[in-house]
Amino acid sequence: MEYVSRSLASARTAVLDRAQRAVIAVLKTGPIPRHVAFVMDGNRRYARTQGMHVLQGHRDGFIALRRMLEICFLLGVQCVTVYSFSIDNFKRSQEEVDGLMSLAEDKLLELCEHGGILQQYGARINGVGKTELFPPHVRAAVAKAEELTRHNDKKILNLCMPYTSTDEIKTALEGTVNEAMRDAVEKGRPASPITEDDIDAHLMTSKCHSPPLDILVRTSGVKRLSDFLLWQCVDDTQIQFIDTYWPDISLLDLVPVILDYQRKAWAL
Repeated sequence: MEYVSRSLASARTAVLDRAQRAVIAVLKTGPIPRHVAFVMDGNRRYARTQGMHVLQGHRDGFIALRRMLEICFLLGVQCVTVYSFSIDNFKRSQEEVDGLMSLAEDKLLELCEHGGILQQYGARINGVGKTELFPPHVRAAVAKAEELTRHNDKKILNLCMPYTSTDEIKTALEGTVNEAMRDAVEKGRPASPITEDDIDAHLMTSKCHSPPLDILVRTSGVKRLSDFLLWQCVDDTQIQFIDTYWPDISLLDLVPVILDYQRKAWAL
């Protein structure tokens, strides 16, 4: 009986996989965004509704990340940026923060393991944010993940952790001003006016060679950006809010987002 149950489950998975790939093939006949970002919101509320410990919600959130990465890469999305950990998240309970640090260490290396999703799709991983705020074992995991994938040149995964957009903009401004002052001293003349392009070039995501942000998706029904990619969203980015908690997100949630992007691209 157990063998029959496993066989049925395997058959259902195969059918779902074929159906998903068929939907992706149809979507790929239209324009596909180069850069999609996710605010992975709702892990804790998902856990509470399921009667789980909060950390289990975060673990299920990692499974959802892997699922969405594969969908995006199959679609042909070049760059995925995710809000993994806000600087403000350090204010949460010590138990949750410690659990998140341990989870981050394990899952970072799991993403990069031989034959894993990043190697399969040739994706390079970038830690974006003030990684010096992490404990040493997490900083080491970030550095190792970057090293293991540094030769991958087909896709990009930006993990914003620990990150806030205001910190990114502040850091970019400091870098821009310092560079302008050094240049002025070296050339013995007044500093050139600072432009938006100068600041943009010093953003953490720009240094990761990320293309312009096409779509930003926030899950869980909350309609705010929460200090994420504020500079990058000011131009032509389409912002989408969906009600699904992040651990439950699937291709069905992404289809309307992609179709809306395609509709607006065709209307230009």
